[in-house]
Amino acid sequence: MGEPFYITTAISYPNGKPHIGHAYEAIAADVIARFQRAMGRDVRFQTGTDEHGLKMMQKARDLGITPKQLCDGMSSYFIAMCDNLDVSYDVFIRTTEERHHTASQELWRRLEANGDLYLDRYEGWYSVRDEAFYDESELVAGEGGDKLSPQGTPVEWTVEESWFFRLSKYAEPLLKLYAEQPDFIQPDGRRNEVLRFVEGGLRDLSVSRTSFDWGVKVPGSDGHVMYVWVDALTNYITGLGFPDETGDFANYWPANIHLIGKDIVRFHTVYWPAILMSAGLALPRQVFGHGFLLNRGQKESKSLGNVTDPLELAERFGVDPLRYFLMREVAFGQDGSYSPEAIVTRCNAELANSYGNLVQRVLSMIFKNMDGTLETFSSAEADDVLLATVFAACRDELPREFAAMNFSGGIDAWMRGVFACNAYVDEQAPWTLRKTDPDRMRAVLLTLFMAIRDLTIAIAPVVPTSASKVLDQLGIPADERSYAALTGADWYMARVATGEKLGAPVPAFPRLELPEDAA
Repeated sequence: MGEPFYITTAISYPNGKPHIGHAYEAIAADVIARFQRAMGRDVRFQTGTDEHGLKMMQKARDLGITPKQLCDGMSSYFIAMCDNLDVSYDVFIRTTEERHHTASQELWRRLEANGDLYLDRYEGWYSVRDEAFYDESELVAGEGGDKLSPQGTPVEWTVEESWFFRLSKYAEPLLKLYAEQPDFIQPDGRRNEVLRFVEGGLRDLSVSRTSFDWGVKVPGSDGHVMYVWVDALTNYITGLGFPDETGDFANYWPANIHLIGKDIVRFHTVYWPAILMSAGLALPRQVFGHGFLLNRGQKESKSLGNVTDPLELAERFGVDPLRYFLMREVAFGQDGSYSPEAIVTRCNAELANSYGNLVQRVLSMIFKNMDGTLETFSSAEADDVLLATVFAACRDELPREFAAMNFSGGIDAWMRGVFACNAYVDEQAPWTLRKTDPDRMRAVLLTLFMAIRDLTIAIAPVVPTSASKVLDQLGIPADERSYAALTGADWYMARVATGEKLGAPVPAFPRLELPEDAA
């Protein structure tokens, strides 16, 4: 096995069905996981649901069911979303699992043993929707003059007995972390926001609640449940078997990437590392806060009536086209926008017309004019130039950009390889060579066959099902589809030696049509 690589998404709060933001994060994490697997890494990919807290209890009460019944029903929608969007997670964690309670309570005991927990009275502003505490200085005024959180959510004054975590003790260690590991928080804009927050001073954090009981019980403190964010963050080590620090934990921790939305960066880059420091555990290597996905430039909300079911979107346009659009269209880390028109335009221009049509017409010509036979051929300088161009895009440029999580940039490099192939087809005109120079026609088509193989392996993390179908048509063995295979020189002759012929190709990316109700 290769070097371990552990990636997590934020765990989703299942008080409602998944929306496009959940899908965006899951798809992005899956692209990273698949890319790292293709690079030869031993990948562990974890996602899940965050099932405790006041919101869940209130929602269950409104529905007339127990919180556990609500969690069981709603978490199934998130599992279905991941499965239907081809998200290749290794672990789906639910915070209501017994193993998670065990892990959270052990982490609590370690904080207590380090002298970082004390009992006091909490008075302050709390947002039920965010499950977060806010200082008076952080609040903003709503339209009616009501106080709102920085996220624009309602807050209420809360008074109750609470356990506190000595967060203030960790301000200097955190600033030292940010200085010594500038990549710990990415993108840089998120890092700067957190830096300013911590430099402004940290107050101790209320980490238990007594006003409700739906959560992980605080060890030795009757009537207290853990603040939902303490238990939620623990999920990243629960899934590795903590408190057992052997096995998966020893192999995969610390995480390489916590992939999260920009609205929860503070929890992951201030609270979480401070808790881990207190518990004597290693810190994750990077927290990446991606941007929001906007519907025609607007944030989705029920009041605007623009909330999108990601599975309906996938059913309408296809899973792989949706995945491609999201990774191609949005500069990762920034906010991005989508619409049915944009999906159709982007995917038709690039997947259907450029790449899909290239694959279809080349394989069709090999099937019709060469009886599907692959053979040795004499190359010309033009062939070498094309293969060098595609090789650079697939082996060098795309992996470099994907490693930096610049997915749109990596796909842009890949498209340059696709465009080079299409230009080569037009220049060489194999349909004319069929009559004037059959040997040259074969060389042109087989050069393109080699280029298509490289292009397809390179883009597979983004469009896994479609890429697999194309590679099946090319006859590429399943164990020769990693990025390492791109550097091999003998694969083509091995393919020729099998004597297997190509069959009639099946289109991988048919053109999309804009639904009548999309406008």
